[in-house]
Amino acid sequence: MLTRKQHELLVFIQRRLNENGVSPSFDEMKEALGLKSKSGIHRLISGLEERGFIRRLPHRARALEILRGPDSGPTGATTANASNSNVVAPDFRLARTRAAGGEQRGSNLVNLPLYGRIAAGTPIEALRDESAFVDVPPALLSKGEHYCLEVEGESMVDAGIFDGDTVVIERCDAAENGSIIVALVDGEEVTLKRLRRKGHAIALEPANPAFETRIFPPDRVAIQGRLVALLRQY
Repeated sequence: MLTRKQHELLVFIQRRLNENGVSPSFDEMKEALGLKSKSGIHRLISGLEERGFIRRLPHRARALEILRGPDSGPTGATTANASNSNVVAPDFRLARTRAAGGEQRGSNLVNLPLYGRIAAGTPIEALRDESAFVDVPPALLSKGEHYCLEVEGESMVDAGIFDGDTVVIERCDAAENGSIIVALVDGEEVTLKRLRRKGHAIALEPANPAFETRIFPPDRVAIQGRLVALLRQY
C-alpha cells in the first residue's frame, strides 16, 4: 500500500529510467512532486525501498533500481479533507461510544475498532474503517480507550511484531522512554516505532537493524497511543 506521493514518485522514477536509463536527482524529484525540501524525497525513497518497490544500488550516485512497478495504484483517502492530506488519523469518537474503548461481547471478549494498516517501517497513513472490528480478551486491556491497527512492514520484527499482525493500542498522548508507540509525524504520517528521547529530540527507533532510526524535534511528533497487546492468527 503506497501513499499518493509515494506512488507519484515511483511513476516519475520509472518514467525517467525508461527514457534514458538514469535515475532522476533528488532536486528533480523534489521539483516534479512539488515538495519544498529534499528531506521529503529521502523519506519517500526510504518508504519505497522498505516496501520492496525500489532498491538503492550501493556506491553509485543516483542509482535506483525498480523492483515492483506502480501498478497497484495510490492509496485513496476516505475523508472530506482528502485533497489536503493522505492521512486519516484514528477517530476516537467511535471508540468512546463503545464503553470506554470497546463494546463488551458477553463476558469473554471486547469489540474494538480496527483502524486500518500502520507501517512498521517508514510511516504510511492509518486509514480509518468504521465497519471493521476485532474481538479482544479484556485481560489485555487497561482502563483507557483502545483501538487496533494491522501492521504492515518488517522493521519491528526483533520486537516480535510481524507483517500482518494486529496490535492493540491504548490511546494516550505521552509514553515512557522505550515504549512502542503510534506516532503521528508532521501531522500526516503514522508509524509504529519504539520511542527514544535523545536530549531535546525524539527518535523513532525500529526493531530491525536493516532500517534506520529517524530523529525529529518534539514539535514534529505527536504520540497517539502505546502498544499494549498483539494478536496473531496462524
